[in-house]
Amino acid sequence: MRLELRGITKRFGPLVANDHIDLVVQPGEIHCLLGENGAGKSTLMNVLYGLYTADEGEVLLDGEVRHFRGPGDAMAAGIGMVHQHFMLIPVFTVAENVMLGNEKTHGAGRLDLEAARTKVRDIAARFGFAVDPDALVEDLPVGVQQRVEIIKALSRDAKVLIFDEPTAVLTPQETDELMSIMRQLKETGAAIVFITHKLREVREVADRITVIRRGTVVGEASPDSTDAELASLMVGRAVELTVHKDPPRHSENELVVTGLEVTDPRGTVLVDDISFTVRGGEILVVAGVQGNGQTELSEALLGLTRPTSGSITLNGEELVGRSVRSVLDEGVGFVPEDRNTDGLVGKFTIAENLMLDRTSNSPFVKGGVLQLSTLDQFAREAVEEFDIRTEGIEQHVARLSGGNQQKVVLARELSKDLNLLVASQPTRGVDVGSIEFIHKRIVETRDRGVPVVVISTELDEASALGDRIMVMYRGRIVGIVPADTPRDVLGLMMAGIPQEGTEAA
Repeated sequence: MRLELRGITKRFGPLVANDHIDLVVQPGEIHCLLGENGAGKSTLMNVLYGLYTADEGEVLLDGEVRHFRGPGDAMAAGIGMVHQHFMLIPVFTVAENVMLGNEKTHGAGRLDLEAARTKVRDIAARFGFAVDPDALVEDLPVGVQQRVEIIKALSRDAKVLIFDEPTAVLTPQETDELMSIMRQLKETGAAIVFITHKLREVREVADRITVIRRGTVVGEASPDSTDAELASLMVGRAVELTVHKDPPRHSENELVVTGLEVTDPRGTVLVDDISFTVRGGEILVVAGVQGNGQTELSEALLGLTRPTSGSITLNGEELVGRSVRSVLDEGVGFVPEDRNTDGLVGKFTIAENLMLDRTSNSPFVKGGVLQLSTLDQFAREAVEEFDIRTEGIEQHVARLSGGNQQKVVLARELSKDLNLLVASQPTRGVDVGSIEFIHKRIVETRDRGVPVVVISTELDEASALGDRIMVMYRGRIVGIVPADTPRDVLGLMMAGIPQEGTEAA
């Protein structure tokens, strides 16, 4: 089935998310939609899938204009979508999820589960999926859950398949398997739209590449294009993709974590007896698929979560049991994984956000009085130093782009007199240009002799930024390895398979 989008425009108030976008996807091709986070890729696909209604433009299938009032219409027309965040019911079986919304009955209106099981088996056999139709989705690994999403789309005879950032929660091996599945689907004549911002994946599977920047198509590129060429198209300028850093020079600063355990309110162990050391002047990257205890580890380091056992010392000072305020006063900088929820107050100005955790003493507050001139000068200098693109320091931070919001967080945290930096997903949701800048500033912090802990689900970032990589799986440390460890080895570790020759702690 040939897919064509003509002049698609979608507005959200004054924001133009898609601006007269044209796109053609032929049967039997993988068409990559490449762009920064926030460029408008997912919005465009949500219009195609019937989740949004376009303000202008048309969707055509095999030359016929189609109007979708919802996803049901899109699915009935032969469009399937594999979402970044799976649309599955965890307590249902695979077969129940596949038939959901398209239930077949027999007899006295009873659900025909056997028909659903048969369909799952047939599709799984055709593509070599190892999927049990009677398995509960919540018991399946993430990579298998994604296959269930694909089976669900194929069970409705989808001829156009949309993959929206499908590798965000996959190990490298699972990503490679997905690429193979996409090639198989292409061979069946499916038209595939692959949305991503990861350059390596684009060059690996794309037949054609369309680049979107700020809601507008800025050009097409060949799969033979270099990473630098693709990044330049995405951002609109030349980008340095290599992280430059000298070998670590260790200082006397030291973070030591011993026997740390964190549980949730129900008693489930989320961080399971882990121990490690980070010396001043080095970056330890904590790698792993999201949801394996990394978030809880970062919160324990800051004092947001109180461990059930274990010790965290910074330069010999015990941090466990202390308040977040007390931990911050020890010189800990913290970049949270969700900047909007935990890092910024959207209705506050840039200047106000830059002093969020320094409202109790100098230089911004003296004798209980806010020193406006001091804050204004600091904010203006931070905006210039961190290249925050803004109308001025009085602009509300909610009106900034994701990359500029992240720069506000970094400007606040890195301007402190640091003894430790904990940066959780520091480049999540930012463009490659901002990634370049953020990596440079983290390396500069490390070179000042500060211990740095970076938590990242991006394997390329872990390898480029880290001096060592600590892989976590189900709350435990699988191993600690050098940053030049091959991707396939790291991928196996992320799946919980220890490798010979790795540090245990």
